[in-house]
Amino acid sequence: MRTLLKFSASKKMILAASTLVATLLLSACVTTKNNKNALNDSSKLMHQTLIFTPRAENQYLSQEQAFKRSARVSNVSYQLNYNLTGEEHFSASSTINFALSDNTSPLTIDLNQAQITSVIINGFSMSVEQLAKSYNDWFITLPEERLLKGNNRVTVNLTRKHSTNGEGLHRFKDPVDDKVYLYSHFEPAAAQQMFALFDQPDLKATFEMTVSAPQEWTVFSATGEDKITKQGDFNIWHFPKSKTLSPYNFSLHAGPYKMWTDNTGKYPLRLFARQSVAKQITPKQWFTYTNQGFKFFDAYFGINYPFKKYDQVLVPDFLYGAMENAAAVTFAEGSFLTNGEMSQSRRERLANVIMHEMAHQWFGNLATMKWWNGLWLNESFAAFMATLATSEATEFTHAWRSFYAGGKQSAYRADQRVTTHPIEVPVHSTANAFDNIDAITYSKGASVLNQLRHLLGEKTFQQGIHNYLSENAYKNAVLDDFINSLAKASGKDLAQWQQKWLYQAGVNTIEASYQCDAGKISSFKLLQTADPSQPTLREQKVQIALLKAKNPGFALTKKVSVIYQGKSTEVNELVGITCPDLVYPNYQDWAFVKVNLDARSFKTTQNYLAQIQDPLLRSMLWQSLWDSVRDGTLPLNEYLQVALANAPLEQDYTTLGQILGQISSAKAYLNKSLGSEHDYVKDIAQQLEEITWQSTLANSDNKNMQRRWFNSYLIFAHTDNALDNLYKLLNGQHSLEGLTISQDIRWEIITQLSRFEHPKSTELIAQELTLDSSDTGEKSAIRAQVIAPNAKVKIDWLAKIQKKNSDIGFSKLRTAMSALYPSEQSRFNEQSATQRMLSLTEIDKANGPVFMRSYNNLIPATCSEVSVARLATAVIELTELSTGTKRSLLIKQQEDQRCLLIKSKMTL
Repeated sequence: MRTLLKFSASKKMILAASTLVATLLLSACVTTKNNKNALNDSSKLMHQTLIFTPRAENQYLSQEQAFKRSARVSNVSYQLNYNLTGEEHFSASSTINFALSDNTSPLTIDLNQAQITSVIINGFSMSVEQLAKSYNDWFITLPEERLLKGNNRVTVNLTRKHSTNGEGLHRFKDPVDDKVYLYSHFEPAAAQQMFALFDQPDLKATFEMTVSAPQEWTVFSATGEDKITKQGDFNIWHFPKSKTLSPYNFSLHAGPYKMWTDNTGKYPLRLFARQSVAKQITPKQWFTYTNQGFKFFDAYFGINYPFKKYDQVLVPDFLYGAMENAAAVTFAEGSFLTNGEMSQSRRERLANVIMHEMAHQWFGNLATMKWWNGLWLNESFAAFMATLATSEATEFTHAWRSFYAGGKQSAYRADQRVTTHPIEVPVHSTANAFDNIDAITYSKGASVLNQLRHLLGEKTFQQGIHNYLSENAYKNAVLDDFINSLAKASGKDLAQWQQKWLYQAGVNTIEASYQCDAGKISSFKLLQTADPSQPTLREQKVQIALLKAKNPGFALTKKVSVIYQGKSTEVNELVGITCPDLVYPNYQDWAFVKVNLDARSFKTTQNYLAQIQDPLLRSMLWQSLWDSVRDGTLPLNEYLQVALANAPLEQDYTTLGQILGQISSAKAYLNKSLGSEHDYVKDIAQQLEEITWQSTLANSDNKNMQRRWFNSYLIFAHTDNALDNLYKLLNGQHSLEGLTISQDIRWEIITQLSRFEHPKSTELIAQELTLDSSDTGEKSAIRAQVIAPNAKVKIDWLAKIQKKNSDIGFSKLRTAMSALYPSEQSRFNEQSATQRMLSLTEIDKANGPVFMRSYNNLIPATCSEVSVARLATAVIELTELSTGTKRSLLIKQQEDQRCLLIKSKMTL
């Protein structure tokens, strides 16, 4: 038996707070020219002769060190061996074959928190003493005297504990049947939690793997297995050499998964899930959307899917919506499991996410970024292509409207924050890889690509994409490669476009300015403005729509395409047209730009919104009203007057979801700014409760609309009568025609009963947990417990959340964080506000970015002068926060200020 030795150098967790805060968000203050130069300078490191400097003693890899390493290393391949038993630890062997151009200095290999049994370098075993000096729990330093110029072979044998936070090789024990499931997640640099490697995207490699696993398990990865051999109680799975991949695209999943197959399309498909949740999945939907996606993408890209087979697996405790591992994509269970029939919005979400991850198989896996500053292009492109594919290849032909109402609005909000940043920004180390992964990265980037498609033309844009993928297949690429492919296809110089759209932050606003004489337009121009802090004016192609009232409804009298730029663009084509009642200068949403309605159009919108027949235009007009509330130009109470009158008239499912989301946000502003006991707030709350219930009843013949209204009723129900109604729906005393009270809805009802102190809520939580002891049931019970307006419950759960190395799983802590302080519970929020703010730096240092992305939602912001002052003090005094937490603090401060602005503009 081998003796396992734990080698660990002293850990200097050099999070370099001053450096991180400096690189922080003041990306909004970094000049565009310097920003682009920084990116260009860093990429030049790839081609320079680099002087050796020791790697910093921390868990993160800097861009500089990564590029120095990839300048020396090439032709990488891995041979991996795993022994998986289902217990808390696994053992592995990682053999790395690579060519080295320079062996005059040490070389590092990444490996996180492992117990090493041996390291063999070109046939020489490192001694115990050498290992103790060479491994610091983050990377192994290989001495230059053991390295060869040319081909090298390094083998690392190790044992490691499975992760439980969703990274590395995650282990989950099902509370229903005690079965153990494993899955991997590596982005941005967590492959080192599973094997020794060069953990950076520009050292692409092939992967060959052998896995020993219990006989009842299925094992799957980037390639299909070519051999399974029985060995006692275990099977030995062999996976042949993969295509060339970046490490973060490789994966390993194993466990007694339920498997479904489909071979009706061009490629063999498999779907996996835990056995205990198999009934919550409709495989036909998955296979339908997946086959539709492959048909669309093969044709659009003009390049066949490169990885032969395609597996999709639903996994628990997942940190994100999904991950595009080559040929073995992971999906978060929480987003896609359902007890009962999946709603229309969730089916559309499923189709979109399937398309998103599938697009990555080409754009990200086949052609891959060199470094993490290129991650935005991966995600933006996948978000754009997912929407395009969903709209053109599936039943959800309205997908662009869903994108407008959802992701695009998130991007507009993010781009107006003090923490806005250019789409492409420098990423100094893997610690910063996800600092700017937000709605700007995903949805603004996708919107910018969409407007570029309109600017260049559909076929030209498509040809440029094909050229890019063909020229960079199985390679790494940079932004210039992508832009040059589009420029060559179009014959246009895109340098200025690239500079203004990708290296400068902020969103512009356009407004139609026109004069009418004798019932005809006498002059018309588009005015473009920018926030003074982000003064860039841009060029875009838009459609201007003119509408005239008729009885009933509105008629589109004129539509013109215009490329505008600068502060003012004359539109002479509209001179002489009948004076309109409504002008919308971004018709059909080609552009990424906010719209200010002219005074006449604004008044028309307020008075006749429900009569606008075009659902996308109606959605955009709703958004203009809501933007006016957030900008402080329309009193919130006036918006609610329009919303409460028009929402029950809305017949479009997507637009209704948008409106109800806005109303829910409006109610939260009221709760925080005026308090739930304010007479006006109580009146609005009562109206919302009644409207959502009556609309639920009125839509019994339309299950999608009924469920959408009922979901809102579940949020707004709060009076004794409404809570009693929910209780009777729960226990079967009441029923709703057309609506089945599924297990998911049962938990939602119990949560709302607990939120408003129904006398039986505590008893109901315990009873329901005995009926649903699943992982989902456990999390639902936590949510219902935590949301209760009970000071002791809040204090106890806050202590559990803040406890270092908590024995409660992260996914459960994350659930608790999301429910601790709903908007009407400002009193409880304030009770621990000082403690949370004073301890923020300590908690930030003790936990990584994964934990803090959830914990930062607990930064106290209660829409009061006291709260704004507290946040302002924290921004000044908490100088050692990580980049992500500092960003969250600034966002909280700005949103609290916005809440006070909205409060000040109300006319009650």
